[in-house]
Amino acid sequence: NQVRQQQKMESVGQLAGGVAHDFNNVLTAIIGFSDLLLANHRPSDPSFQDIMNIKQNANRAAGLVRQLLAFSRRQTLRPQVLALGDVLSDLSILLTRLLGEKVKLQMVHGRDLWPIKADLNQFEQVIINLAVNGRDAMPGGGTMTVRTRNLTAAEVAAFNYHPLPPADYVLIEVEDNGTGIPADVQARIFEPFFSTKEVGKGTGLGLSTVYGIVKQTGAHIFFDSEMGKGTTFRIFVPRYVPAEGEKPVGGSSEANVEIADLTGSATILLVEDEEAVRAFAARALLSRGYKVHEASSGVEALEVMQEAGGKVDLVVSDVVMPELDGPSLLRELRKTRPELKIIFVSGYAEDAFKKNLPEGEKFNFLPKPFSLKQLAVAVKETLGR
Repeated sequence: NQVRQQQKMESVGQLAGGVAHDFNNVLTAIIGFSDLLLANHRPSDPSFQDIMNIKQNANRAAGLVRQLLAFSRRQTLRPQVLALGDVLSDLSILLTRLLGEKVKLQMVHGRDLWPIKADLNQFEQVIINLAVNGRDAMPGGGTMTVRTRNLTAAEVAAFNYHPLPPADYVLIEVEDNGTGIPADVQARIFEPFFSTKEVGKGTGLGLSTVYGIVKQTGAHIFFDSEMGKGTTFRIFVPRYVPAEGEKPVGGSSEANVEIADLTGSATILLVEDEEAVRAFAARALLSRGYKVHEASSGVEALEVMQEAGGKVDLVVSDVVMPELDGPSLLRELRKTRPELKIIFVSGYAEDAFKKNLPEGEKFNFLPKPFSLKQLAVAVKETLGR
């Protein structure tokens, strides 16, 4: 049953990832053309607010797509070294507000917790989703307990969970004393769009998002539940051991520096098989002063490059394309232009295609959907290097 459930989750994940990838192309076009319209309308124009509403709703849809990508483990994660105690302490104010007056929050921190490596925002999302789920299981109120402690490889055997390889983990427990999860529902709680809540309440993506983020982080999640007594979710996050000479802190503040001038005069080759995305990106770059060559496939990109006599400063390319995908195109271009700068754009995570590239390959990555400004900043940054 466990194997069958695992296979089912994998196939649903692949479907969710495929849908999310295609939908990201559509959203990139909607957000992009909204930006182009906003650039030509003053805030006092009657249409300005309507266009803003289109863009805001497209961004809301992008949030849902991110949840689907999280479930299918194909979203872009930005892992950094985290001190879990500090993360949960910072999160406790928000959790108290989310849980409401009826539910009491208890934080029990283990001593000298080992560091972990995870995406801060996504990891916070995991704790928030589990806490909100626990709150909903306690309609009459109760206590939500979040516990942390170090767990050595020898102690792992005490937990009868499979598969849970013996290793050093930091254990996070999120426990409620609510109604519990019925036995017939337990096998399905991590499935996307499965919900026991009434219609109109919840998307059914909360726990599936948790499952995806945990798995993509290289961690494990299990739960124990008893009707009328409550549920405990346990997340086993591998202990992070820094490599020799590695700096102990994660995350760079340089990325937050605002770039004032987003114009340029470089020549850019834009490779994108989705016509609407290509049209928006080309107009966005032309409006910033760049010279733009367009190609609808990797094969066409090689032809355009030849016609341009190699006089291209930067390639902005989609990753998933028919005939010749992004990584294969880069390999071909490198034969004649080893120093060529490239930005890959994709609705999937960076990790999904990184393994197809030669080791040590340098490139920038721009996740879809992106706005006009995000595209301009990525181009300016890459050319600046």
